[in-house]
Amino acid sequence: MLDDAEDDIHPLFAGAPSTTEFRKLRKRIVRQAREAIDQYGMIERGARWLVCLSGGKDSFTLLAALHELQWRGLLPVDLLACNLDQGQPGFPATVLPEFLTRMGVPHRIDHRDTYSIVMDKVPEGRTYCALCSRLRRGHLYRIAREEGCSAIVLGHHRDDILETFFMNLFHGSRLATMPPKLVNEEGDLFVYRPLAYVAEADCDRFARAMNYPVIPCNLCGSQDGLQRMQVKALLDQWERNHPGRRQKMFRALMNARPSHLLDPALFDFAGLTRPAPGADGDVPTP
Repeated sequence: MLDDAEDDIHPLFAGAPSTTEFRKLRKRIVRQAREAIDQYGMIERGARWLVCLSGGKDSFTLLAALHELQWRGLLPVDLLACNLDQGQPGFPATVLPEFLTRMGVPHRIDHRDTYSIVMDKVPEGRTYCALCSRLRRGHLYRIAREEGCSAIVLGHHRDDILETFFMNLFHGSRLATMPPKLVNEEGDLFVYRPLAYVAEADCDRFARAMNYPVIPCNLCGSQDGLQRMQVKALLDQWERNHPGRRQKMFRALMNARPSHLLDPALFDFAGLTRPAPGADGDVPTP
């Protein structure tokens, strides 16, 4: 269906470049989002999703892909875009509501000064990300409940998932990453990541080509030496030396073998036995 009715697209794609290269990029992103949604069982027919919009390239890509799928009848859920204005100095508060109104996208803008809390609580020299993320997530859960949503939907892409895996490996001593689908600790909301299969470079090319009003996060970006930035640089170097390595590592996350790891909670090593000789009634071969 993505190859049909090229001119019949959601307004979020209005003014899109007509080049073959861009059409392939758009179709790839929408197809990969649909594959993740289907493979991880995200659709509950008639549900309402809170689509979290930070104003970055990834969340714009997420918004466009979901509305394209909904437009084509492939995503039978109600979508509500939401931006949490965290009170960051210099944040262009009118950009997103004006854009969403112009695109005809249902939305909610919520104002909460978490910026001051982060700056007050985080010691000098420490990174802001953990506390900022925790505060933001708590407010998004609250908004989702107020709006009758069953899920919050985030714009994390393939590279975010890989970086988180290596962050946990190098600094957390565990094999874990951002799953495409999970249930929050309270057990009342899903968290979805439909861009799990989409490369960051594709999000960047797409948002640039569409000339979306991308808003950088200067709070996090102003800090040097973040561990995530170091991991990203490492992955970039690997990709330059061996093109395609990112995708191979991502595929490995989908091909785990508990019996070939070391976690006894995942595999019963202690109970592992071998068949006794001749247990099937056959005479053992001398």
